[in-house]
Amino acid sequence: MTAACLLLPAVALAQPKKPKGGGKPTPPPVAPAAPAGGAQEIELDEPPATPPAGTPGATATPGGTEAPGGTGAPSGGICEIDPSACPKQEDIKAAASKKVNQEIYAVPQIYALRYHRIELSPYWSFSLNDQFVSHPGPGLAANYYISNVLAIGLNGTYYGGLNVDSDFNFQNRRAARIGVPINEYLLNGNLNFTYVPVYGKFAGFGEFIFQYDAYIVGGVGALFSRPIPVIDPDNRAFKYKPLLDFGVGVGLRIFITRWLAVNLEVRDYIYNEHLENLTVATTQQQQQDEGTWYGEHRITNDIQAQLGVSIFLPLSWEYRLPK
Repeated sequence: MTAACLLLPAVALAQPKKPKGGGKPTPPPVAPAAPAGGAQEIELDEPPATPPAGTPGATATPGGTEAPGGTGAPSGGICEIDPSACPKQEDIKAAASKKVNQEIYAVPQIYALRYHRIELSPYWSFSLNDQFVSHPGPGLAANYYISNVLAIGLNGTYYGGLNVDSDFNFQNRRAARIGVPINEYLLNGNLNFTYVPVYGKFAGFGEFIFQYDAYIVGGVGALFSRPIPVIDPDNRAFKYKPLLDFGVGVGLRIFITRWLAVNLEVRDYIYNEHLENLTVATTQQQQQDEGTWYGEHRITNDIQAQLGVSIFLPLSWEYRLPK
């Protein structure tokens, strides 16, 4: 007890003086020990240690600190090593006055989807390239769209009783006394494939927007045709025969609603026509022989314009967007 009482005053004298405010004293900063060899570790995220004022090689900076080396420039830390890590604030006024030449593409949803829909298209057909006889008639086409741009379908046109001999042919026979072999059609039918490579919109009638698409079509089928007896009409009477034809064409649809459109199509039906014989047999028996009625075969391009409407079923649909 006596030894403890004698040592107690010495321990109290060794304690640091307390601040006047009554708070705990702040311990003095401890400088990190330098590693062996004189090298010192630098933390890039920490501001560099500033040597005390008056240290040789140090210069006072505007903020009251001094940068080593006596250059008078403040130390930037990571900004000096990698300037891109410390971008400067851009001048708002200068940035607003810059001219931007960037194109912006607006891609709206397709106005009328065709995917897995059925198109029914009644139309009226008339020939364009025959000067001697015209072949008008009603028709109907039906297409099923496997995808939004590809369809498979059928079409048929009926011409029976509607073929008309042109005035040009009549005047030509009367003036030149020359008979031109001509043919008439009964009907035709084709299996078709349709591809839609183009679709878009245009403005018309003020602010009204029309949606349209353009397509190409091709197929194969049969055309029932026969010659009209011109050379020897008193003895010849031809029957309709099916002829293989290949049809190619282009079309344009203009949509009125999402299920109703007006369409115009131009199609070329290519087939091998069997014309009437230009010579008459010498005997009555030969004249009645059907083998002497037919003459040459000729590749014929029957170009037809088809004007009609398209009705897409089902009438209503909705988009299914990816999640």
